[in-house]
Amino acid sequence: MKMAEVRRMDRIVVVGGGLAASRSCVALRRQGHDGDVVLIAAEPHMPYDRPPLSKGMLHGTCTDPTLPVDLTGLGVQIQLGTAATGLGPGERTVTTISGEVTYDGLVIATGARPVRLPGDGEQLLLRTVDDARVLRDRLVPGARIVVIGASWIGAEVVTAAITAGCRVTCLEAGPGPAAQVCGAEVAERFMPWWEGVDLRCGTAVARVECAGVLLQDETLVPADTVITGIGVRPETGWLEGSGLQLDRGVVVDERLRAAPGIVAVGDVAARWSPRWNRHLRITHWDDASSGPAVAAASLLAEGDSGPVYDPVPYFWSDQFGHKVQYLGRPGTEDKPEFCEPADERGWSFAWFDAERRLTAVLAVDRPRDIAQARRLLASDSPRLVAT
Repeated sequence: MKMAEVRRMDRIVVVGGGLAASRSCVALRRQGHDGDVVLIAAEPHMPYDRPPLSKGMLHGTCTDPTLPVDLTGLGVQIQLGTAATGLGPGERTVTTISGEVTYDGLVIATGARPVRLPGDGEQLLLRTVDDARVLRDRLVPGARIVVIGASWIGAEVVTAAITAGCRVTCLEAGPGPAAQVCGAEVAERFMPWWEGVDLRCGTAVARVECAGVLLQDETLVPADTVITGIGVRPETGWLEGSGLQLDRGVVVDERLRAAPGIVAVGDVAARWSPRWNRHLRITHWDDASSGPAVAAASLLAEGDSGPVYDPVPYFWSDQFGHKVQYLGRPGTEDKPEFCEPADERGWSFAWFDAERRLTAVLAVDRPRDIAQARRLLASDSPRLVAT
């Protein structure tokens, strides 16, 4: 991807209202941009952190996840409640519900939206601060809560619901919790945590109805509240017809550049990884946190210069009183191997490729295992032989 064209960056527009967007604004100022910075956000709230939505907010330990950054003090022009609806790279314009906004440089940080199931019944999604506030009020003792999906978000919602004294049913299409991400062998290790939950694996959902969830076998699972947590899709609808390459996200190079004067970062970006030799779309906090510094540098750099962004993917989840950490990106043929802990604290799995090179590690209550794996995977040799 050639990006030789150099533009004067008098006015940079950042589209998005989350961590990646906020940190992009900060990075632009820290890297010396003294022109206009305009933040366009679809939500009416100042940028906020998303991990607390399924953690602290549902447990009542966090009431306001707003990010502690003074964007106004940085001279950022903020347009809240203003959804972007189109992009004209040739004219350097972003079309919004309030009109057109011109730019010299553009940061796309619109994140992702949760997948919704068919049906006319109410289904809550956990993506915004408003979603979290609505769900928090529904988690009361005795409430019949049905969670669709037993992966990371589903497990965190179930944890909060059980803690609140709800009666919880979880419907999972795969053979076990997080099996579609980690495999059946790892999922089996998670199973004991779900005691006290009506966990139904291998269960296909047809649709959400007013009385509850209708399964493919016509069984109705009654519910007072249904929460759907089966994944997200990149928020790229507003970019259709723009000429940008879209393939499960905005396709960018290893410097997060989508086109001359345009970068994409966070959940919406499908970034090229020299380490893994493919495009990756990482929908986790770590990418949204660390990517903006590189995105800003790439936007402000001349020609094809600028740093390469290729970190080892990382994710964590707090569920059922345990800290789950996941580092790396296993290949489709890589199989997990259980790592017997030297002490009685936690457990972990490691993935290796055909040449016995480490590709990923999942650790439960064992941060030291993640630290060791990080040193291996982040070394000069992308995937060192594990010993």
